[in-house]
Amino acid sequence: MNRTLTALVFSLSLAAPALAVADTLNLQAHLLASTEVPPKTSDGHGELTATYDTASKVLHYKATYADLTGPASMAHFHGPAPAGKNAPVAVPIPMDKLASPIEGDATLTAAQETELLAGNWYFNVHTAKNPGGEIRGQVEQVK
Repeated sequence: MNRTLTALVFSLSLAAPALAVADTLNLQAHLLASTEVPPKTSDGHGELTATYDTASKVLHYKATYADLTGPASMAHFHGPAPAGKNAPVAVPIPMDKLASPIEGDATLTAAQETELLAGNWYFNVHTAKNPGGEIRGQVEQVK
């Protein structure tokens, strides 16, 4: 009986670290015209806050912005790219969700998760005057 209990406790102690790996992480980005590549001239600014659930792989995001040169025409998460570099769209924002605040969810692949958590994603908002993007911010984990 003691051997069985000892084996059970030992087995559970080995499984516990695997169960503790799942976590909800907080992310943010400060959206500025000066961090677009190339930098833009605009009074536009904004904030992205997000959570990422490592178990479900769901990214929940909310982006607010103001003072753009016109209405938002597109918005996206891009990656992989470090600050100062451009990358393709990783997660597009639906056209009917572009008004501030932009809110939504996306389920990420394992590769996307790795890029996001390495700090290699950015979020930007586009306008007609700045079709390549008017404001942008690197998505970083909040420690």
